[in-house]
Amino acid sequence: MTLQRRPQIPVKGPDIIALHAQSKGIHNTNQLFGVSIARAGEYLKHLAGGDILACLHQITRFFDFSNRGTGPKPKKKCYLAHALVLAAAPVSAQITADDYIPADPAQARLGQLLFYDKILSGNQNISCGTCHHHDHAGTDGLSLGIGEGGQGVGPERTTGTGDDAIRKRIPRNAPALWNLGHKDIRVLFHDGRLSASDIYGNGFNSPAEEWLPTGLDNIVAAQAVFPMVAQFEMAGNPRENEIAGAVHDRIDAAWPIIAKRVRTIPAYGDMFVSAFPHIETSQDVTIVEIANALGAFITTEWRSYDSPYDAYLNGTPLAANAERGRALFFGDGGCVQCHSGPLFTDQEFRALGLPAFGPGRTRRFDPIPRDVGRMGKTNFLEDAYRFRTPSLRNVALTAPYGHNGAYPTLQAMIGHHLDPLGSRAAWTLDEAALPNAPWIGHVDLAIQADAREMARQTASIEISLGGITNDDIADLEAFLHALTGKTAETRPLGRPETVPSGLPVD
Repeated sequence: MTLQRRPQIPVKGPDIIALHAQSKGIHNTNQLFGVSIARAGEYLKHLAGGDILACLHQITRFFDFSNRGTGPKPKKKCYLAHALVLAAAPVSAQITADDYIPADPAQARLGQLLFYDKILSGNQNISCGTCHHHDHAGTDGLSLGIGEGGQGVGPERTTGTGDDAIRKRIPRNAPALWNLGHKDIRVLFHDGRLSASDIYGNGFNSPAEEWLPTGLDNIVAAQAVFPMVAQFEMAGNPRENEIAGAVHDRIDAAWPIIAKRVRTIPAYGDMFVSAFPHIETSQDVTIVEIANALGAFITTEWRSYDSPYDAYLNGTPLAANAERGRALFFGDGGCVQCHSGPLFTDQEFRALGLPAFGPGRTRRFDPIPRDVGRMGKTNFLEDAYRFRTPSLRNVALTAPYGHNGAYPTLQAMIGHHLDPLGSRAAWTLDEAALPNAPWIGHVDLAIQADAREMARQTASIEISLGGITNDDIADLEAFLHALTGKTAETRPLGRPETVPSGLPVD
């Protein structure tokens, strides 16, 4: 049996590797591995030694390795097994329902209502769903979000008026929620400031440190508690409401107030008692149960693994342009070096040198309107301007792109990867989706006046896709569209018409 030369995963060795298969009913290597073997490259260095050792035992059960031709069979060679290890590695492994964190349906239904209920916000004027709306594939269609004080949803959201007008744009793009319940997810937020860890005795390394409560079911539930206490996202400004005031005392001071708001609504109290076995009365409800309900909703609602690419893994060919894009993605383009695994992300951090704009993610000791990315979490200089590699599943539905939404189209974002310096230099603020806010607009490009900061950001760039050209962009874009689930816009629960608080649903 000969594996066809299809430049999907680059490996060191000949373009075509001849194999002799024992009689195992194997007729198509793509059906066995879900991926194919290709030309020389660098992907092998991204595999841990343990991955290689774990796979070798299974691989050698299926194959005897041979030279091309009809001569005597040599002994099995480990260097040939490297190619099969790459094929068996989860670079494009198929996803099944078993790959997700299990969730109770009653808790998910409760989480759906909470997700769209503005009762969780300080001024009761914004919900989780406002910025992660079903009509916009779990995002908001904006480059930088309009949080507490804004009105409406999606690209038409306005910045508010009078005393309710926003005081600052959200410094980063609202991340998509697709497949956050996948068991591979180990780090969240653009800068990775939330991860599973026992460092503080509560299961997570998070901005709340030791004040994050125990009992949170998973990383998605843990993530859900932070927007509620973020000033410009949901909490509001000091002296506007009791939640905002409590946050400024200490982060965990606000969560009991939110929990009391929720549990004193009779309909919610009854649902918590029904959905959580350990909740005997509504008085037992805490922020932990609220977060776990939100986590149950998010992890079940935003699952997606029925794209044309998933069908390809089962033997259905891609369209010609998408197939060319796939070959580039896994081959000469080198995209798979960062966008690997079943979710098309290695969950690592890299500096892409995206155009700088917006208020920045400032810190008390660093008020410059810039975003230092991962360094804001680790304080390591080598992490400056690095951001988490995003998943590419359903990416065609979640424009604009980048940690700050700098680019409105996939074409533009791919183009930046090809020529980050040129793309960065040619970029203008008109490309960003930013609702008009004249009273804060002067901040939008303020950082670009700092020549030294711009030089530091430029020097940090660490991507280069030298194997593709501008002529390849359309094919890569076609492949990315092939990662869109056929049922992505038909969600199990969707947006509720009403919520128990009686507040309007966006």
